Parts: sequence; structure tokens; C-alpha cells
Amino acid sequence: MAPTSSRSLVGRRDEIDRLLALVHAAGRGEGGVLVLRGEPGIGKSALLDHVAHATAEKFQLIRASGSEFEGELPFAALHQLCVPALARLDTLSAPYRDSLLVAFGLADGAPDPFRVGLAALELLATAAGTRPMLCVVDDAHWLDTASARALTFLARRIAAEPIAMVFAARDRKPVRGLDELPGLTVGGLSDADARALLAEEKTVTLDERVRDRLLAEARGNPLALIELPKAGGFALPAPSPIASRIERSFLARMAELPADARHLLILSSADPTGDPALLWAAARRWDLDVPAASAAAEASGLIVFDTRARFCHPLARSAAYRAAEPERRRAAHRALAEVTDPEAARDRRAWHRAQATTGPDEQVAAELELSASRAQARGGVAAAAAFLERAAALSLDSAKQTERTLAAARTTLEAGGTDAAADLLASVDTESLAVPQHASVDLLRGRIAFVQGAEGFVRGPELILRAAQRLAGVDPERSRECFVTALEMGLVVGRAAGVLDRVLDAARSAPPVSGPPDLLGALVRLTTEGHHAGVPALRRVLTGDDAGWTRTPALATVLAGELWDIELHATIVGWLVRTGRGTGAPMTIRLGLSQVALHAVLTGKFGQAMAAIAEEEAIADAVGDPPQLYPRVHLAAMRGRRQEMLDLFAEATSQGNGQLTANAHWATAVLYNGLTEYPAALDAAKRAVASGDLFLAGIALPELVEAAVRCGEDDVARSALDSLADRTEPAGTTFALGVMAGARALVSDSEDDHREALEHLADGPLAVHLARAHLRYGEWLRRAGRRRDAREQLRAAHEKLSEIGLEAFSRRAADELRATGEVARSRSERSYDHLTMQETHIARQVAAGATSKEVATRLFLSPRTVDAHLRNIFRKLGITSRRQLRDMPDLRDADQ
Repeated sequence: MAPTSSRSLVGRRDEIDRLLALVHAAGRGEGGVLVLRGEPGIGKSALLDHVAHATAEKFQLIRASGSEFEGELPFAALHQLCVPALARLDTLSAPYRDSLLVAFGLADGAPDPFRVGLAALELLATAAGTRPMLCVVDDAHWLDTASARALTFLARRIAAEPIAMVFAARDRKPVRGLDELPGLTVGGLSDADARALLAEEKTVTLDERVRDRLLAEARGNPLALIELPKAGGFALPAPSPIASRIERSFLARMAELPADARHLLILSSADPTGDPALLWAAARRWDLDVPAASAAAEASGLIVFDTRARFCHPLARSAAYRAAEPERRRAAHRALAEVTDPEAARDRRAWHRAQATTGPDEQVAAELELSASRAQARGGVAAAAAFLERAAALSLDSAKQTERTLAAARTTLEAGGTDAAADLLASVDTESLAVPQHASVDLLRGRIAFVQGAEGFVRGPELILRAAQRLAGVDPERSRECFVTALEMGLVVGRAAGVLDRVLDAARSAPPVSGPPDLLGALVRLTTEGHHAGVPALRRVLTGDDAGWTRTPALATVLAGELWDIELHATIVGWLVRTGRGTGAPMTIRLGLSQVALHAVLTGKFGQAMAAIAEEEAIADAVGDPPQLYPRVHLAAMRGRRQEMLDLFAEATSQGNGQLTANAHWATAVLYNGLTEYPAALDAAKRAVASGDLFLAGIALPELVEAAVRCGEDDVARSALDSLADRTEPAGTTFALGVMAGARALVSDSEDDHREALEHLADGPLAVHLARAHLRYGEWLRRAGRRRDAREQLRAAHEKLSEIGLEAFSRRAADELRATGEVARSRSERSYDHLTMQETHIARQVAAGATSKEVATRLFLSPRTVDAHLRNIFRKLGITSRRQLRDMPDLRDADQ
């Protein structure tokens, strides 16, 4: 886009002040971001140019822009932004340098998307070390998906860098990630400012009535005020959208140009790179007089040719492209394809060839398929989907067309385009498909429905079931895998909707396997024959030599809970974290970290849980997804944080996810049992148990027993105890036996059961359950009039509960201890009581000896940002050095 003049912008004082404040803060090392939003022509680009000009002496400027015709090429815009800093590429560590080279198509390989973001951050931060930096990204609504994600990642992590980022995007064109950044809506000019601008332009002498109509129809849009008079006034019978009227203004100016200049504009509009060398080579293939054509085009004010061909406005480029006859557009793409390097820019060449083709062309389709593979390897899933969709359209062979359409739907879904993926599948004629392909369509439709949520939570598993049933006769192994996939989906929905039971009913008809039961067979046995028959089968599957659970680790974590096997759970969690870190797979590492937090909550390591939650949230933020809620729900409940827990409960139950809702009900029961608000605990526990979900129903039963006993609901307590026995006795672990003995003690009123609970839990890792067992025993002793014995148990309970951080249960123990005539000692504060979850993670990592750079890599921050957090941590903890962090015992074991 051509730069504007440096004159003062009419009516934009507030917007300019906001931008300059952002830039001046960056000059002090307090980086920030702002997204300008508004309709086409409202002046976003003029504001960008103004702030760039105003800060040119003190700031280095780097620019990029999205392109309507370049959205299919991964990291295209990020590459533009980084080009001025690429001279510093060799200063980066090898993994970061290689990630950027691969992302930019300059080397082969598959980049880690997190590492690309961190590498770009380090590259720009290094370049900004000598002089503050202003990053300007125009037309952000047309950013390719990979660049949008990377630039959003950057924008969220420059708070401690001398970098200001300003994006400009059209309103009503959401860009994932950008919408969550600080924004400023650029509106129309006031009537007075609009008149001042119109008078200042002095391009046309206007009749007063024409001027008034122009002002009314332009609605304060500066580009409309400047361009529309050039289109010859306003004699149109009815108003039309501003954008189309501005385009007509540009078209009117193009119509006055010589033919060669118009043809050069068409070529320029079809080339997303703006590379003059490429443009001149294509122009010569059209036998254009390049010097004369470029001079005439520039004189019109529509385009500038310098280091890059830049139109004065995106609408000018759109006008030039769409005004050309279809055959002329195809000829432009053909010429650009012919001059594009077939080795260095294979994908752009294939893209131009595809745009130049009118009918089926198997050679071009095959090239696009290869481009899709390369794009996917570079993290450009959206680009891969676009290439495959076009390849399908150009396919001659119907079988290949179907395969490419299915592949396009699959990658479109991976890129987050659920509606587009559904549209692609709708174009497939399923009646002519072979059974495996028809099953693939069902699988994709099931995943699409499930991602769409609400009704899809039910329909998704049922479509997967349909695929499993189709495959039963032709591919039994794949059929059983589909049944397990449907089961995993059913677990998320939960039993409340009846989905899981329907899946299990259908799974009983799955093709049999020879030998011992596999995971599907063990689950069917559990649900049909009960825990006494199903638990041993499940245990054999999950602990055997063939760790089949690695194919379904999310399901495996739930089943480890159903077996009350905390050691197996630790094994699965360890595998998830190692695999996630090794492969860079975001969902795997996020699942692993969430389960680390859950394990840490159960074992009383709340600092570790907070650190894991912080890291999971950092990864979620990096990929633009919401963080996992359930570990935060568990932690808040155990800590006894009422308001935090209630806020999380409202968020969890609003998402319509059955399993998450069951988690929230269980956590609420824990919270209210700790607060001694037993009627509320009873209601929440009943809801958690009623769902019948694997693991959650079992772990909620002890809460139901306790709440029912305290409320005098003896029948409810005994029924819950019987259900708990059915689950814990076959499991036979110390976890199961200790929890069962503790619940039984509440109903039986037997001292032996209290002691048995302590014996089972004493040597295990479940510090939370052990501390609560001491509390229940102490409460029983006090009510039995044995104050001295009660004090011993209550002291132990209060000490352990306080040390762990179960604040509500700790207060409950203190109240009980006070009732025996002894005042509980005030607990010493834990370090993480003063810190946010992210600060806790940083403090624990540094206490374990990690450098700022190592912590930055883990949390996707810059080292400078980590150092800023450390200064805040030191202030909160009243210390001055990293060594003092290492001396704090509750900040150790950061790597677990």
C-alpha cells in the first residue's frame, strides 16, 4: 500500500494519541499491541503510515500485510515481517534458526509451531535490542492462518520488549487470536471534519447539493470523501455500499490509463508477493512497455513500484483483479507461473497454475497435492486444505477426486474450518463409495458434529458408531478402533445424555478378537458384568506388555482412576508428558500437563499443580485455544476457594460438556464438605454420582457418604457406601481400600474403620486423603468424649491440611481442635500463596536451577519477560536472589 503524506490527519487526534502512547511505552521497554478495526477506507492504513512517519527517527520500522490472494500460503506474512531482521538469523540457536528456515520454505522439514513463534520472538527482540521497533501489519483480516497464529503469539509476549505492534483489520472479519488483543475501532469522521477533509482535497468543484449528498452517503469515510468525487459525482439513482462505490472510483481511474498500464495493474493484482523482478519478467511475456506502463500506473496514484509493488488501497487491488476478463486473469496467473522459480517457489508456481486452469488437469492437481503435503509439513494446515480442495476440483479421475476431497475435508477440520469441512463432505456422493471410504465420511462427519458441540455432542459419537458398524465385516480391527473412538467421545459427553450407554450397547456387537480381551472387550465386560469381572480384565489390558493405552491415553487416564490405581495414573501421565514434549504435539502435552495437575492435587502438591496449570495455559494460549478447566476446578475446590470455585463452576457448566459438568459437581461437593455446608455438598455429590461416569462417579461417592451422614440421610449414605464397595473391593489398591475404610467409618461409627483408613493411606502418596482421614478420626474421637486422643489426630490433621493448602478443611480442623480446648497453631505461609500460577511455575523452575532462557522456552515467553516476572516474584516473597528461591522447600521438584 502506498504511503500517505506526513500531513496531520483530519479528525484523528484521539486515535493518534493512543498509537503514540503505545509506541512511546515501547521505547521505554514496555512493549504492547493495538488492533485498529474499521470499514474499508475508514483510514486505518493512513493511521499506520502516520505513526510510522512520526516515529521514524527513533524507531526501526518493519511492515507486513495480509493478502487476499496469499491466504493459502503458510507463514507468508510472518516472512514479510521478519525479512528485515533475517540478517540476524545466525545469532539464534540452531533449533530456532532451523524452525524459521523451514517455516519460510527455505529448508525442508516439519517446524514445531511453538518453536516458530519463539524463534520469531527472539529474532525480533534481538533486532530491537539496538533500537526500538515498530511492527506494522496491515490488512490483517487476510493473514494466512499460520502467520495470524504466530503474530498473535508474538503480540502477547512483547510486554517486556522495546517492540510495539499495530495491526489494521476490517471490522466484521474476525481473525482468530487478533480479536482477543487490545483493540481500537476507527469510526467515521464527524460532519465538520468530513467537510474539512473535502475542502482540503480540492480535487473537484462540487455543487452544494452534490456536496451534501456526498457527505451523507460517505458517512464520514475518508477514502470515500477523497475518491468518490473523482468518479464523477453522485447522479446514481440509489445508494450502494461504500466499498463497491470506492472500487468504481478506482475503476474509473484505471479506465483512463493506457492499455499497457491497465495490463500491468492486472498482473500486479494477481501476484501476492509484490516482487518487482517477478512482475517485470511476467510483463515482458505480455510484451508490455514496462517503463511507460509503470510510469503511467504510478502517475495515477493507484500503485507504487519500489522494493515491492504496493497498491494505494486493498480495494484498488481488488478492483483491478475483478475488473479483468476471466481469460485475462487466467493469462496473468499463467505468465506469473511461467516466471516463478519451480524449485525455490514450487508452491506459488502450483498455485498460479491452478488459477490459470479452467478445466480438469491431472498434472496440476498432482502438483497441488504435493504442495499440500509440503504446506502441512510446514504447519500450514489451512494452506494444505486449500491446495487439496483445488486439486479435487481439477481431478480427472473420480476416485482421486473423492480421496482428495476427503483429505481436504480432513485438513480443513484440523485447521478449525468445521463448516467448510462439512460443505466439502456434502459434495461427496456416498452412494457410489466403497465401504472404507463411506466409513471415512462417517468418521469425519462425527468429528465435525462433535467439535460443533451442543447437539453434536450426541450426534458425533453416533456417527462414529455408524462407521464402526460399516467396517465390522470388512475391517474388524479398524471397526473396533472406531468403537473405542466413539467411547472416548462418549466419555466427554458423559452418561447423563445417554450417549455412553448407547455406544456401549452397540460395542457389544463389535467383531470379536482372539485371545484375551482388548480395551474394548474389557470395557464392555465392565459395563455388562460389573466391576468384579471387568476390573481384572481392564487391569490386564492397561498393565500388560502391550501398552495399548498409548493409542487412547485420554481414555486410559480415566480408566486408571476407575481402577483406583494412582501408580498406573502416574505412569500414563509420565508417558504423556514425555511424548508431548518429544513430539511437540500440543494436545498430547496439554493433556499430560492437565493430568500432572490432577495427580498433584490428589497427592497434595499444590505448587506443582499450579505450575502444571500455568504451563498448560501457556500452550493453550500459544495455539489460540481456551485452557483446560477441570484441573483448575479440582485445585480451587481442594484449596477451599469459594468464589474462585463458583466462578469456575459457572464457566464449566456453561460449556455443555457432560464430563466437565460432572467434574464441577464433584469439586463443588468437596468444597462444601470442607466448608461444613453439608446440605449443599449433598446436593452436588448426588449430581456428580447420578451421571454414572467412569472415575468421576466413583471418586464422588465418598463425598456423598460424608455429606449424607452429616445431614442425617442414613439411607442415602448406606446406598452410596454399597456402591463404593462395588467399585473399591475389586480394585484392591491401598487408595481404594483406604477411601473405602474411611467412608465405612462414617456409616459404621467404628473406630477400627478409622484406624484401617489411616493404615492403608499412611504409606501411600495420597496426602490429601490421609489428612482428611486424620480429621474424620479426630472428629469422631471428640464426639466420643476422648478429647486427649482427639487432639492428637486433629493436630496431625491441621498440620497436614495447612501444609498442603486445603484451607477450608484446615479451618474445619482448627475449629474442631478449638472445641477440644486447644488453639490451633497458625500455619506458616507457603510461597505460592503470594504468587499467580504463572509466577509459581517460574519460581519453581528457577528454584530447580533453570535459566531464564530455559523457563522462557517452557512458557513461550522471552527471557526478558521471565526476568521481569522474577523481579515481581522477588518483591512478593521479600527476597533478592535466585539462591534464596532454591532455599524455599515448597518451590522444589519443579520438573515433576
